[in-house]
Amino acid sequence: MGKSKQVGNHKNGKKKNIAKTWKTKRRTKDLDQIHTDMIPANAAKLLKQEVDYDVTGFAQHYCLHCARYFVDLKTLKEHFKTKVHKKRLKELREEPYTQAEAERAAGMGSYVPPKKVEVHTQQVEEDME
Repeated sequence: MGKSKQVGNHKNGKKKNIAKTWKTKRRTKDLDQIHTDMIPANAAKLLKQEVDYDVTGFAQHYCLHCARYFVDLKTLKEHFKTKVHKKRLKELREEPYTQAEAERAAGMGSYVPPKKVEVHTQQVEEDME
């Protein structure tokens, strides 16, 4: 794929390259950010959010592993069966990259293979319907 050649609106005289906007349009959380969210204290806050009318499903149906909101409990449960969710769970099994690992890769220590983390689909409460 290459860089977009399209530029912005020609009416205002500015030639603004919009390739960066396209690349970041559907950006989601990185894996290390999701690992931070999976810590039990943080996970409890994300799964029990207050009602927010600006977010899909009023922020009541959240997939912790994919960092996505869903309209209702039914779509959240359907999402758990999808290939996208299962692929994300598989990616999250490897522990996040750390500064210590970067230093070892640069020759400042011996190599230690990354550990595997046990990741399961979150539990869903049925009373939220």
